[in-house]
Amino acid sequence: MARASRAGASSAEVKTEAVPPRRRSARIVKVEDDAEEESTGQTAKGANGRKRRASAAAATTDVNGDNDADENQKQHRATPKRGKRIKTEPADGDDHADLAAIKAETPTPRKATRGGGRGRRGAVKAEADAAAKQEDDGDDVKPSPSPGAPAITPSKADALQARKLKSYSQYANKSPFPDFARPTAEECKLAHKILVSIHGARERTKQEDLQAPANRAGCGDSPSVLDALVRTILSQNTSDTNSTRAKLSMDAVYGGSDRWEDILAGGEAKLQKAIQCGGLSVVKSRVIISILRQCKEKYGKYSLDHLFQATNDEAMTEMLGFQGVGPKTASCVLLFCLRRESFAVDTHVHRITGLLGWRPPGASRDEAHAHLDARVPDEDKYGLHILLVTHGKKCDDSRARRARL
Repeated sequence: MARASRAGASSAEVKTEAVPPRRRSARIVKVEDDAEEESTGQTAKGANGRKRRASAAAATTDVNGDNDADENQKQHRATPKRGKRIKTEPADGDDHADLAAIKAETPTPRKATRGGGRGRRGAVKAEADAAAKQEDDGDDVKPSPSPGAPAITPSKADALQARKLKSYSQYANKSPFPDFARPTAEECKLAHKILVSIHGARERTKQEDLQAPANRAGCGDSPSVLDALVRTILSQNTSDTNSTRAKLSMDAVYGGSDRWEDILAGGEAKLQKAIQCGGLSVVKSRVIISILRQCKEKYGKYSLDHLFQATNDEAMTEMLGFQGVGPKTASCVLLFCLRRESFAVDTHVHRITGLLGWRPPGASRDEAHAHLDARVPDEDKYGLHILLVTHGKKCDDSRARRARL
């Protein structure tokens, strides 16, 4: 008995929880090191006797499962090795469910990035600003894929082009949301009137007075269709300041505003370096070079002015045939250069029309273009487009709500 007492005194204390009768294993809750018990001097025989009796009661509970809850909570002795963790199996999968819930509720810490984007210069800063600000007049050009991403093969590019043209032809002059009856003509005219009272009226420049601006890129503001298209591409996914910077840099490098032959002969690398201050220079240089090459091969000259004689659908279809040119860019050229009635949808127009409830909440920009172009009256398209863009840039409340969309 004395030998058993000494063995019991050198063992760790183990508490058990009350377990329903159907469960045959006690849950081990806490294991204490025997060194702590020895240091406290609590090795009295009376204590050992009580602990032996508690151990026997717990063993009876394991076998029969019908002891009182008070007996089950008494302490019993176990003899695990010092420092070794006791591993128990969860009963009925409850612990697995709890562990999954804890993991789901515990946020995974993010690894801090060095630099945080601060101190970047030149092209890297311009590309980051273009992606973050989205103060753009277009978004048809998409950022180039990361170095590890698979390249887009010619077959994939052809498939994307075919899908883009099919989508346009499917909803040309009609809404993809026939049951969405907004905006009404009255709503468009009321909004136009209110915006005029805030920002002033916007009137089209006469065709004979239209000149390509020398101090900014603009968005389709040119009497040359090819020049208007290139300017609009430069304005995609960036601010007016950045697109103007890129246009002026390109003119300085090539010695003029429309030196298309020199630009094509110089290749993508030279053009990319010239426009890198405007953001997304890798993609935009590829798109511009591709358009110039196709123009020369198809028409024998660097010009798209034949689109002045084309119908709206013919002009849209031909411009959409170029890689990197989407409905917004083509619509801007149609509206500003060809002087047709078209309702272009950029990031500002898309956001504000969403706030007004003029489009379904989940409509993409291309879908919103097709829907709004079919519902906005022709006489309001030019002025309403410009005023919505102006309002989106100047109105703090409109800018603040972009995150909700």
